[in-house]
Amino acid sequence: MRFRRILATAAVAAVTTPVALLSVTPAFADTKPATQEQPGRLTLAQLEKAAAEAQKAYDDAVLAEKEGREVLEAALADTTPLAVAATAAVKAAEEAGTAKAAADKALADAEAALTDAATPEEREAAEKAVTDAEAAAKAAGEAKTAADAEAGTALDARDDERVAAVRAYDLLKKAVEKALEDKRAADEALAEAREEEGNEDDTCVPEPELTTVVTGLPSEVVAGEWVNFRLRLTNGTEKTMDEVYPYASVHATDRSGLKDIDDLLKLQWSSASSTTWKTVDDTYYIDPVSPLEAGAHSDIKLRLKVDAKAPAGQGVAFAAGDYYNDDESCGGTPDLATYEFEIAAAAAAGTPGNTPDATPTPSATPAATPTATPTAVAPTPQGGVSDQPVNGSLANTGSSSAVPQVALVGGAALLAGAGAVFAARRRRGGSAA
Repeated sequence: MRFRRILATAAVAAVTTPVALLSVTPAFADTKPATQEQPGRLTLAQLEKAAAEAQKAYDDAVLAEKEGREVLEAALADTTPLAVAATAAVKAAEEAGTAKAAADKALADAEAALTDAATPEEREAAEKAVTDAEAAAKAAGEAKTAADAEAGTALDARDDERVAAVRAYDLLKKAVEKALEDKRAADEALAEAREEEGNEDDTCVPEPELTTVVTGLPSEVVAGEWVNFRLRLTNGTEKTMDEVYPYASVHATDRSGLKDIDDLLKLQWSSASSTTWKTVDDTYYIDPVSPLEAGAHSDIKLRLKVDAKAPAGQGVAFAAGDYYNDDESCGGTPDLATYEFEIAAAAAAGTPGNTPDATPTPSATPAATPTATPTAVAPTPQGGVSDQPVNGSLANTGSSSAVPQVALVGGAALLAGAGAVFAARRRRGGSAA
């Protein structure tokens, strides 16, 4: 009993045949398969293939980690050439130290004998002994210094080899963890797809007449500055929707497309009548509009800030909506509306000025959703529908635990995913997990 949408927002680089339905960075724009230009719902066969490839990637990572452990254990042994050389160098340094100590003692004894010399002959012999002892002590000191240096170099070489082996093994362990994470994501997506396929009682349906449009989001966002924009939900049907949950999220990478910088983004919202800003949480759902009457729309104020330390990059904003009625019917926008924007680093940024609004990505925007314009939301009704009445405001209920969740993969999956990115929307009120 659920409404479920599966969207891909990452290229699966860790499998033989990547699954890419939506490219959010130029780095992956040229690798998008021509047969998947229209983002949408992955088939069961595609999910099965992704899960099988994720399983293989995980098995390969486990095998590599096992072999890496053997390499590490060998590198840490005292029998490696560098370890043997280090042991020999340390022993030579110790012997040189012993020889220097003996030479120093011989010099001290010779100097004592010179002091005690009673006759000219004894004194002459003692002076020669001191001279010889001084030369021997100097040579022993130089030998010890050289031996100590050689021992230090040998120990550094041995330790560098061991550190490199430890680091290499650590990368293999992290690869196993990542492969397991990707495998679980792919398995979960496949399990949900199979569950949905066998669920004949699912009453949640795609509703193309429920539209989401973002306006006012500039095509360039300067790091360190807030940008304000709006999300408009429009009920284009002839029936009132008792509760409509707006969905909004943002994702970004650096210019290479390889580094996820989602943790440097802050997205907040407030209702049209509220002055209090709330941070969009990790469910990406905003408090519901309750109700949204037939032909009406409701606006949600949004603002985005990219941390001042963020590098230049590119981002994408997502918008969607789900509705739930008291009679337990439910549904939502068929696709996520997407809006791409550039990120200008704070140090190199100028004043955005009249930067045009971000425009929706055509392939990911519902057909009934108008293209965003560079202006703010117009105060007049959109598309001839009436304004949302007073009782169609955001309900102050907080994010319900029963609200469906859209799982959006971050930038790490852009590097090495092992399954499709999926979004599961669950019906309110006791839906199956």
